[in-house]
Amino acid sequence: MSKRKNNTERIDTLENEKDTNKIKTNKKAFEEDDSEVPKNVKNTLKRLILSIKDEYKRLAIVIVSVIFYTALTIAAPVYSAKIIDLLWNAIQNSMANGTTFSITWEQGGFEICILLLIYIVTAIFYILQKFMMTSFSERLSFKLRNEISNKINLLPLSYFDNHKPGEILSKATNDLDKMSEAIQTGLLTLFTSVGTVIGSIIMMFYYNVTLTIIFIVFMALSLILTKVFSKKTLKYATERQEKVAKLTAQIEEAYSGRVIIKSFNREETSMENMANVTNEVAVATRKADFIINAINPAIRLINRLGQVAIAILAGKMLIEGRLTVGGFQAFLIYLNQSAEPLTEASYMINSLQSSLASVERIYEMLDEAEISPEPEHPEKVENAKGDVEFSHVHFGYSPNKILMEDVSFKAKRGQKIAIVGNTGAGKTTLINLLMRFYDINGGKILLDGKDTKNLTRANLRSNFGMVLQDTWLFEGTVAENIAYGKPDATREEIIEAAKMARIDFFIRTMPKGYDTVLENDTEGISVGQRQLLTIARVMLCNPSVLILDEATSSVDTRTEIEIGKAMQALMANRTSFVIAHRLSTIVDADLILFMRNGTIIEQGNHKELLEKNGAYAELYNSQF
Repeated sequence: MSKRKNNTERIDTLENEKDTNKIKTNKKAFEEDDSEVPKNVKNTLKRLILSIKDEYKRLAIVIVSVIFYTALTIAAPVYSAKIIDLLWNAIQNSMANGTTFSITWEQGGFEICILLLIYIVTAIFYILQKFMMTSFSERLSFKLRNEISNKINLLPLSYFDNHKPGEILSKATNDLDKMSEAIQTGLLTLFTSVGTVIGSIIMMFYYNVTLTIIFIVFMALSLILTKVFSKKTLKYATERQEKVAKLTAQIEEAYSGRVIIKSFNREETSMENMANVTNEVAVATRKADFIINAINPAIRLINRLGQVAIAILAGKMLIEGRLTVGGFQAFLIYLNQSAEPLTEASYMINSLQSSLASVERIYEMLDEAEISPEPEHPEKVENAKGDVEFSHVHFGYSPNKILMEDVSFKAKRGQKIAIVGNTGAGKTTLINLLMRFYDINGGKILLDGKDTKNLTRANLRSNFGMVLQDTWLFEGTVAENIAYGKPDATREEIIEAAKMARIDFFIRTMPKGYDTVLENDTEGISVGQRQLLTIARVMLCNPSVLILDEATSSVDTRTEIEIGKAMQALMANRTSFVIAHRLSTIVDADLILFMRNGTIIEQGNHKELLEKNGAYAELYNSQF
């Protein structure tokens, strides 16, 4: 009895450790998701450059467009200053001579047309760079999205065990969207801002050194203020994201558990919890919004004070004749051209930094260890006889914690193999190993005498049919759901499978029969009916080996009897593995495997195990 207690405690310990590891992993992943600062900027940039190697032409066009756009943007005020001085001198001469001033082709008209042409060409280069950068970023996003899609199919189940579904979806959606948006707006703005600021400051020095130095002093103050605000912004934005994530989890919990909440009269408590979390989000959002909305007016105030001081001093110089009217106007244009982009550049740097953090998370996922590669020269098993053998199998979810030690048994064609044991004993794990959802650490698993490692996963799984306790229907018609494993099935074959699963009558009562469109979360179909549809799906595939994981747990007794009859016909001359908690359903099994803590501690048929008066007999007697 003490030994059994120790084994039970060991099971609980292993399960608890596994749950704890999951929590730690999820917490770590959550913290990484919230972090908006890339851990290794250099490596991330290198990877990003490699990712865009097929898009260099588009990027080159963008860079050329930015260069010409920036050059024309800098040239326009100089040329406009020339026109204004020309017109101003002409106006003064007309006033002095008492003649009427007019603009002719020789007197200003030609120059104005040239200026108009400069603005038109500038607009063309602006549109071109926007269009090409959008195309570039979307193609990059498309490429990475495909890489993520392919990667997901190559990741082992252990990865999905240790990562939240929302986290994986976030990388494929939010992080990519953030990257695309930052490249489209942030990178382009950064390119143009840097060029415009440098060119404008050079031209400002050309017109007047003193005014330019005053401008630089005020801009230095605004940059210092931007840096201070940026740190606060990052802090409060991260805090808000944490609170929003907490609120999302609370909403999901309340929605998923709405029936339980109502049945235990916990609506008031649920609403109070929701109100508290919502209030936390409101407080965090208020702080974040205030700091985000305050930075812009604060920086603009400093910039405007600098512009006022420069305008007053420049006006004095204009009156004293040290600055021409055109030069005064050009200097003010350059002042605006450099002040606004400099502020935008500081924002864009933060945006690009956040985008790099998103890209880094994407690359971390793409770098995750994949399932073991398929054999170079695979063997093949078609229409398997159904001989299955576990030979000294060792397995653990982590190499240093082996759960399954030296598991061996044989199943012959046509036999019914029942797997029983307490929760957490390793029953589903055994099936997962048989299907190669996980790779074993030692030993062999044989199908018709061939090591399953020497088969491709597709070939191996084509010989199996699974009916799980948790049903899953895909969005589509009833017929499409039944034919999921055999898309080329005829309507007659689909109907025959439905009849064998005792679901044909119910389907015909639906609005459009077999053409009724279903969704996975539809509430118009009971759990039992959904399970019958999944059973029909397997029956249609007509597999060599059946795996039934509590396949009838969600149906009533009468339906279970009906399915049992169909199952008996289906399992004839086929090997079947049945995971069951109700021992009454497996007393006719050819071989019963009693598992505890991942290990088979007893095996034999029902009569043999009762005669042993061991763990199986104890469990059986407790049920009857």
